[in-house]
Amino acid sequence: MKYKDYLKDNIVSVLIYLFTTILLVTLLFAFKTNIYLLIICIFLLLVSGFIISLYSFLRKNSFYKSYLNSLDKLTEKYLILETIKEPTTYEEKIIVNSLYDINKSMIEAINEYKRNTVEFKEFVEIWIHEVKIPISSMILKCHNQKYDKDLLSIIRRLDNSIDEVLYYVRSENTEKDFVINEVDLKDVIRDVSIKNKDDLLLNSIDFSTSINSKSISTDRKWLEFIINQIINNSIKYKKEKDSIITISSYDKEDKTILEIYDNGIGIPRSDIKRVFDKSFTGTNGRSKVKSTGMGLYIVKKLCDKLGYNIYIESEEGNYTKVIIELGSNDLYKI
Repeated sequence: MKYKDYLKDNIVSVLIYLFTTILLVTLLFAFKTNIYLLIICIFLLLVSGFIISLYSFLRKNSFYKSYLNSLDKLTEKYLILETIKEPTTYEEKIIVNSLYDINKSMIEAINEYKRNTVEFKEFVEIWIHEVKIPISSMILKCHNQKYDKDLLSIIRRLDNSIDEVLYYVRSENTEKDFVINEVDLKDVIRDVSIKNKDDLLLNSIDFSTSINSKSISTDRKWLEFIINQIINNSIKYKKEKDSIITISSYDKEDKTILEIYDNGIGIPRSDIKRVFDKSFTGTNGRSKVKSTGMGLYIVKKLCDKLGYNIYIESEEGNYTKVIIELGSNDLYKI
């Protein structure tokens, strides 16, 4: 706060003081007061007025300057009340008490929002589990009674979409769901391959793996979801014929590198940097296949939680390769 700004804010008080001073001087002059006494009175009035305004300015400026400096240094602005010095004036107390009331009201609103969100997520999880039971039954019935393969493919897509919702909801509170164990990567790939067997056969995709039997520390369920999402994308964006999906792994220093390759339609160069963005559908997702843009976003989020790096290499019209660096889990992120 500058002194001139303070005077502007108090312009009415300043004008009233000046008017009163002029009126008093006029009265003294009218009563033919000694000129020297008159000059002394004018000087004292002006000096005292200036000192009073300056003192009031300095006191307020000290409070607001400290407040603004603390606010500027804070990353979490809502913690400002923890840094404000003890108020000394009635005006400062009003400001600080108001901030306390606002902060209290906001905390209550946030807690209520959190409670509602938790309840909603719990409901979604329960609903998903209830829905997946009949879906699993339908898939089993399609296998046993040899229903139309297109119907089976539709049911599988529905099952995968429900999985996306479930894992997205759980990804907000992964610490409650992660179970880190030593798992064999080869077994994980085998289970994911079996899960996608029907879609691979229906789409006439040449599927092959070259996986070293290697034990890694991870949450098996989440890793299966990550790989399953990538394979689903490879199936979704395949070429019309001679489609290939290859999964391979190799060791690099203290990490295991997992590569998922397909010779599908590829990704435009302009979209590569944004494929992990939330709700980003890209050129392919808008023009060729309906997409929510959530699959790879959830995959990236889970990889970050597990401490894995994930990259995508692609050439439009030729291939897409997803590279996941497994190992060296940064469990502090969980």
